[in-house]
Amino acid sequence: MMYFWAFVVGGLICVIGQLMLDGMKLTPAHTTSTLVVIGAVLDGLGLYEPLIDFAGAGATVPITSFGNALVHGAMAEAEKNGLIGVVTGIFEVTSAGISSAIIFGFLAALVFKPKG
Repeated sequence: MMYFWAFVVGGLICVIGQLMLDGMKLTPAHTTSTLVVIGAVLDGLGLYEPLIDFAGAGATVPITSFGNALVHGAMAEAEKNGLIGVVTGIFEVTSAGISSAIIFGFLAALVFKPKG
């Protein structure tokens, strides 16, 4: 049943993103940013962690989980280190994902040639 709910929740998040692209005529950058902010707001309200507990990868794989990670890391570090923890927590939690994206993007650029 866990796989079913992961599929449904992840699919719904993707449907929301696609509707934003098609129906609201937003650019991909605006849609991505909006979904990150939605994830951040839901985590700030304490609603994203229960969604992760319910849907598993269906809630952690989409871009909304990046917003969740930003707020979650900032709040955890703020409790330990005060105001400076807000800034350091954001980078501490997301640095592995961002670093991986940069490294694999670079490696892909070395292997593949763009069509232009």
